[in-house]
Amino acid sequence: MARVCQITGKKVITGNNVSHSKRRTRRKFYPNLFDKKFFLAEEERYVQLRVSAQGIRKINKKGLKACLDEAREKGFIASY
Repeated sequence: MARVCQITGKKVITGNNVSHSKRRTRRKFYPNLFDKKFFLAEEERYVQLRVSAQGIRKINKKGLKACLDEAREKGFIASY
């Protein structure tokens, strides 16, 4: 499974480690992902998602169904 949030689309980005002497080496910044099960009340079943911390906050704010529909429109998930 890729390191991508299925709600927000957050993924791994690259940058530099910068030492005290300002020497730069490449590194990766990983999103804060969780494998989490949510209860989809409309269909009375559980949905397992890989979501970031920001994705969990978004689900709490907007609701699961709205977030899933939005993620499908944007192409982050194919089906749920």
